[in-house]
Amino acid sequence: MSQTNTAAASAKSSLQSRLGTLAVIPWAGEYSEDGADMPFLMAYSLGDGVDGPVAGEEAVLAAAEEIGLPVGGAILDVSRASKAAVTVLVEGGKAVLTMPYLHAACPVPDQWTAAARARKAVYVILASRPWPEAAPGTVVGEQTLRDFAGDPEVLGSAAHFLVPVSSLRG
Repeated sequence: MSQTNTAAASAKSSLQSRLGTLAVIPWAGEYSEDGADMPFLMAYSLGDGVDGPVAGEEAVLAAAEEIGLPVGGAILDVSRASKAAVTVLVEGGKAVLTMPYLHAACPVPDQWTAAARARKAVYVILASRPWPEAAPGTVVGEQTLRDFAGDPEVLGSAAHFLVPVSSLRG
């Protein structure tokens, strides 16, 4: 099971108000390309922005474009992208995801931390589809997470990117 986490807005703007509450949920699991665990972070809106869920979905897509994150399946390696200002800090059993419009710290299990250290990267998914059922503080069961994060429509309308892991130890 994973617990959702609230993100603090990094900038107040019209786009931010349409995004609404952004949350992040971590999990680790087997990656089909090599069979080893991959650490995942999924960021998503609750759909509670000022203009509702549809405007929130449009705002996520606009934010992804502004940040330079491709939507629709291509995986961007942030370490090779000049425009994408995204970082993941892993320290003390927590992951801190920082990018425009989003700064979130979330507790991560040992399996997740081990996978992040082994891979030296985290697979981040910025879902454009709102997920109000996974509000911050809500415990999300494995099947519920699998249903949302594995939905082809969710994945096809999301930005996918690999972010190098940083730590305070260097």
